[in-house]
Amino acid sequence: MSALMAAPGAEAITRPIPSSGEPLPVIGMGTWRTFNVGGDQHLVSERTQVLKTFFEWGGTLVDSSPMYGSADDVMGEALDALNAHERVFGANKIWTRDGGATREQDRASRRKWGIDRFDLQQVHNLLAWEPHLETLKQMKADGDIRYLGITTSHGRRHRDFARIMEQEPLDFVQLTYNVLDREAEQRLLPLARERGIAVIANRPFQGGSLFRRYQSEPLPGWAAEAGCGNWAEFFLKFIVSHPAVTCAIPATTKVKHMEENMGAQYGNLPDEQQRRQMADYVAGL
Repeated sequence: MSALMAAPGAEAITRPIPSSGEPLPVIGMGTWRTFNVGGDQHLVSERTQVLKTFFEWGGTLVDSSPMYGSADDVMGEALDALNAHERVFGANKIWTRDGGATREQDRASRRKWGIDRFDLQQVHNLLAWEPHLETLKQMKADGDIRYLGITTSHGRRHRDFARIMEQEPLDFVQLTYNVLDREAEQRLLPLARERGIAVIANRPFQGGSLFRRYQSEPLPGWAAEAGCGNWAEFFLKFIVSHPAVTCAIPATTKVKHMEENMGAQYGNLPDEQQRRQMADYVAGL
């Protein structure tokens, strides 16, 4: 039984974006690998159903990048099919070594999505971050984007990342954080709280490897007390219960898995003691 069916009228868990106070649901959606399906209309239709389910469960933030092959094009087709351009909190990235191509790449991605502007535009993996970030600041001032940020993944360049967080007026950062990859707890997550920066957690399932490693293992008996009814909720609620994390962006190709992911957006979140139990349990398996 889904969380929505189990609790009619249940409210999605949200976190405020620190720079504005705008509430954001804690489970977003990534498109890395999953939406890179080219022109295969059968697969595009399947991804459209995944996005439809995401919206039905109260999701808003969808994250993509020009780096992700055809993901931007497929997202545009899905948004068109669902007439959902007003429902999405669009998050995209600038990914080019050409520091003068920021606006051009933003326009290209907007055309593919079929939207007037992105809510969030991010410098992807710090590529040519200085000129891109300067342009994004001006774009935000002009109203061409609502929020700006930077991204990293796989635990790379955390020292550079922290320095930029300390010096630049960022609304968001995106970084890798999950129950096994916890390096961000040392510096980046505390710094985000200190600086009032929203955090998007990528690779919440380690690209699916957490399921391959643990799905045959039983959930601990106390998992329900932490609000977790399956491994997807366990992994995601661990992430979004950290006080610095604004949302996590799991990616999937299946409606059933999307429903499991979105269940983490309802019910209760683990407290600090339960978070320690969760990390210890997984580490001990």
